[in-house]
Amino acid sequence: MDKQRIDKWLWAARFYKTRRLAVDEIDHGRVKVNGQAAKPSREVKPGDEVSLQQGGVTRVLHVQGLSLMRGPAPEAQKLYSETADSIAAREAAAQQRRLAPEPGHSLSDGRPTKRDRRQLDRVRDNDRPDDAWGHRWSAQI
Repeated sequence: MDKQRIDKWLWAARFYKTRRLAVDEIDHGRVKVNGQAAKPSREVKPGDEVSLQQGGVTRVLHVQGLSLMRGPAPEAQKLYSETADSIAAREAAAQQRRLAPEPGHSLSDGRPTKRDRRQLDRVRDNDRPDDAWGHRWSAQI
């Protein structure tokens, strides 16, 4: 075997849990082979360069081998080698995520109360013109 479909290779190399997920990522244009957009049926061979987006990070890999079936992770890691630039970018992104503040820390009071909601509604009603919903459908003559 000297060639293999890219969706099967991504599945066997354990980048995606199922071939369907690999196909979806390929169809969304997140996988490129030798710098060109790929289709799921595109064949890869040892020596090809595959770039794929995972999260916000682009990984650049060199195909080292092919496998007919999905094996354990240590065996799957033998199917590719990642470039030094790709490893550095992944580590920088991980460091940035570690140093980023927790999203929930900016919230001080939590959900608005019923009183807060009514105050917001009053402010919104004052910003609306006279033909707004509350003014148009009033029961007063």
